[in-house]
Amino acid sequence: MSSPSEPPPPQKPARGGAPDVRGMLVALGVLLVIALVGVGGLRSCSFAPGGPEVDPNAVPVTDVGAAFTDFAKASAFPLRVPAVPAGWKPNSTDRGAVTGGGSAVRAGYVTPDGRYLRLVQSDATEENLLATEAGGPVGGRGTIDAAGLTWVEYSAPDREPFRIATLPGTPTVRLLITGSGTDDEFRALAEATVKSTPLAPGAEQN
Repeated sequence: MSSPSEPPPPQKPARGGAPDVRGMLVALGVLLVIALVGVGGLRSCSFAPGGPEVDPNAVPVTDVGAAFTDFAKASAFPLRVPAVPAGWKPNSTDRGAVTGGGSAVRAGYVTPDGRYLRLVQSDATEENLLATEAGGPVGGRGTIDAAGLTWVEYSAPDREPFRIATLPGTPTVRLLITGSGTDDEFRALAEATVKSTPLAPGAEQN
């Protein structure tokens, strides 16, 4: 018989109070999956103070030449297919109306460093083309020379620049280039466009 001064014998913890090892392992597995998904998402993005960047290896590629050849059948003005520098990926094309009159043919390109440039060819007025492509108010910033043309530059705070030039000859064709590309990339796309051989518009095709 135990004396009153002796402490009681230690009690075995109840089964319900024991750590659930299986539950801890499941929770750890869930956290690991979340962490891996987060790392994967970060790999496909990068911080770009001058504009958005994308993973050049993850973008779809389109055939600008084939698309523009088809667009030319219904175009009122000649279209140019730029021979862009090696490593550039054409990832989009479309044709649509310009608000206020005229039409526009567009092609988007992703550069090897993940920046984006959009080339627009149009028979619209400069004012209408800018309003349609910018989608909001932008102001003039001056001019810049590239590919033998003088480009009027427009921009707004926290917006990428819109540069517009008029090709010589008739009918009147205007080029617009915008996007997060550098000045050198803009000049490369301008040169490739101006030096290309125009595709005859639909009215001139046999």
